[in-house]
Amino acid sequence: MSLWRASRPLVLASRSAARRAVLDSAGIPLEVMVPTVDERAVEAQAAGAEAAPDDVARLLARTKALAGSALAGPERYVVGADQTLALCGTLFHKAGDRTAAKLQLSRLQGRTHMLHSAIALVREEEVLFETVTSASLTMRALSDAAIEDYLDAAGLDILGSVGCYQLEALGAHLFERIEGDHFTILGLPLLPLLGALRQEGLLA
Repeated sequence: MSLWRASRPLVLASRSAARRAVLDSAGIPLEVMVPTVDERAVEAQAAGAEAAPDDVARLLARTKALAGSALAGPERYVVGADQTLALCGTLFHKAGDRTAAKLQLSRLQGRTHMLHSAIALVREEEVLFETVTSASLTMRALSDAAIEDYLDAAGLDILGSVGCYQLEALGAHLFERIEGDHFTILGLPLLPLLGALRQEGLLA
């Protein structure tokens, strides 16, 4: 018996396989619609307002959810999500190739960075709920050789992650301490989202 009470699936305005897997595991039927959003332009707008990294994540999630709602049409519930990684307040972006990934991991190794994961729930281009949660991750000290070994083993899939790691996979080998919710690290604050969906009568 399904816990989902709506007649139509939730719309996910994200192409992230990790977010899709989290919602699938929670029994939420999904329809994926990925709107075109210029993330760097949104970040520049936020930077102009001197927004903190968590606020940038919130603005990106809201922008994606609103754009997804415009695509989905009337009466559809749309969730947008985004995640930022900050080291000492400096935002990181996805690496474009292996060389950039190695450089990024070299900067993160032996230090503590923050992941900020935001979601926004929208219906008919109205924001019904939004939140951002944060996690602190301390990467162990890594030699150049250790980073090369990791990149050899993990492959190019890590280029889809802002930190060049997937904690649910080989990325776990990079860390010595993690403080925060598992779903936050995966890029989707699941428990607050489930609460919002129940509030809307979409879940039992």
